[in-house]
Amino acid sequence: MLVTSTGLRVLLASFLIATPALGGLLSDPSQLAKDLTYDYIVVGAGTAGNVVAHRLAEKGSKVLVLEAGVSDQGVLAAQVPFLGPTLTPGTPFDWNYTVAAQDGLNGRTFPYPRGKLLGGCSSVNYMVHQVGSSEDYDKLARDTGDSSWSWKNIRKFIFVHEKIVPPADGHNTRGEFIPENHGTRGLVSVSLPGNAQGIDQRIIATTKELAREFPFNPDTGGGNVLGVGWVQNSIGNGQRSSSSTTYLAEALKRSNVDVLINAHVTKLVQTGTTRRVGGTVPAFRALEFSSGPGASVTRVRARKEVILSAGAINTPQILLLSGIGPRQDLQALGIPTIVDNQSVGRNLSDHVLLPNIYQVKGSESIDQLFREPARIGSALDQWTNSKTGVLANGVTNHLGFFRLSKNAPIFATTPDPSTGPKASHWEIIALNFWLNPGVPLPPAGNFVTFISALISPTSRGFVKLASANPFTAPIIDPKFVTTQFDIFALREAVRAVKRFAGANAWKDYITRPFGGLASTSDADIDAYVRAQSTTVFHPVGTASMTAKNARWGVVDPDLKLKGADGVRVVDASIWPTIPNAHTQGPVYLIAEKAAALIASC
Repeated sequence: MLVTSTGLRVLLASFLIATPALGGLLSDPSQLAKDLTYDYIVVGAGTAGNVVAHRLAEKGSKVLVLEAGVSDQGVLAAQVPFLGPTLTPGTPFDWNYTVAAQDGLNGRTFPYPRGKLLGGCSSVNYMVHQVGSSEDYDKLARDTGDSSWSWKNIRKFIFVHEKIVPPADGHNTRGEFIPENHGTRGLVSVSLPGNAQGIDQRIIATTKELAREFPFNPDTGGGNVLGVGWVQNSIGNGQRSSSSTTYLAEALKRSNVDVLINAHVTKLVQTGTTRRVGGTVPAFRALEFSSGPGASVTRVRARKEVILSAGAINTPQILLLSGIGPRQDLQALGIPTIVDNQSVGRNLSDHVLLPNIYQVKGSESIDQLFREPARIGSALDQWTNSKTGVLANGVTNHLGFFRLSKNAPIFATTPDPSTGPKASHWEIIALNFWLNPGVPLPPAGNFVTFISALISPTSRGFVKLASANPFTAPIIDPKFVTTQFDIFALREAVRAVKRFAGANAWKDYITRPFGGLASTSDADIDAYVRAQSTTVFHPVGTASMTAKNARWGVVDPDLKLKGADGVRVVDASIWPTIPNAHTQGPVYLIAEKAAALIASC
């Protein structure tokens, strides 16, 4: 999602502010424990990894966290909520990946942002904080044969994870969320929108006028996602609340935690074998890392476990580099196969983003903020002085989740891919400005954007190695919009957005649809979808969790790597089906559950 000009992006992303150094944050391997041995080694100081590191350190374990990226300390855009979109792509804070040419999107390729700094994607995302539908967890429990993943059993982790706080503008939030759905004593601050947008009341009016199709949902963050509701963001006191500013900051107060930045893990190392029923399996309780191509390699060891929390792209990449994956793919690159697992890197799923843009009257939109550096400067002064204003907020104040009609013709040939009858097929996200990834804001005009996001895609892609060189980016092919269901759902989502924007509340504001949004026929709408769609960058599934004796999958319900010992995976890659949420919330819950599980062993 690109919401600033290139010049403004470079300017804002380059701002650093002085902050105190944190104890335990290291920058050179020579600072590690002399024997290079820890109880647990966590790979990736991202959304999940920092949770696991903090919780294990609380129990007294000696923990090493390895982060390939840089520190987030002093990075202004990682603190000012509305500047988050300036952090990716094309910056030092991003892995700067691109997708393979997408057959379903006219052969286009485009950036695939992933955070490469402390906090990972929680430091660069758009901060929407939900946990998904209760159906997501109940399906996960059914598919894995493990009831501990059910909504009833995992919901408790919301209350140890999140802390609801007042919004930046201090307004009365009564009626905007359901307090009993949320925690008040967790670590990550979560708040309602902290700066009113001109379209807020138009959206609420639309939920009343078109209540049958677009009902109001008093809390999309409590397990019931259907309907339009007020956004909840990981923002506290007008500042981003990431896994780095919360879990990791707490962990770094302890003497039993080391966090090393610029540490790119190159592979896991087999340290022996472990006897299991029916034979032995390889054990991996060591790994190697380096700061970059040609730099020295350091090997560290774990007394108990290595925990991969490198995310849905880098976790499978590390497994493949370690000889864990499809034998034929590894052999083609000259990598010896240690564990032949055909599921590693497969089953990649992601939410599709389609920006639907309308031109609007007057100056109610905030497009001018991106055209005039003086306005950004003034807004930044306000944020610096009081942590309020437009920059203290996220990019949207409302979103909603919806289902296709149960009589939709696509269901005659395609089973319903949603996780259940209370889960969604698509999402609407309302923004009072131009947003079209990779397409600059026009020099004149004012706009409103209604994003359609495909929430229950049936397209599945993969992550593969492009080379045996660990510093070569992997091949990322989500295979966006390559099934009949996906194109049908997005087509119907476009038509639904048009009905939403056609409500009386918008008649004195919207003037006309922009570009291909004016299309009406199936063929023309499909062409519009394929020309405009990109990613919400919510990849999951590449190290899928399945039942213990399943013939496919990468990890068991206890998150242990199948066919091996000493390794668990704790990140978004374990979700076999993408949840009904912007994925940081579900990942936080996975990590809290995983940490409790590991600590109990």
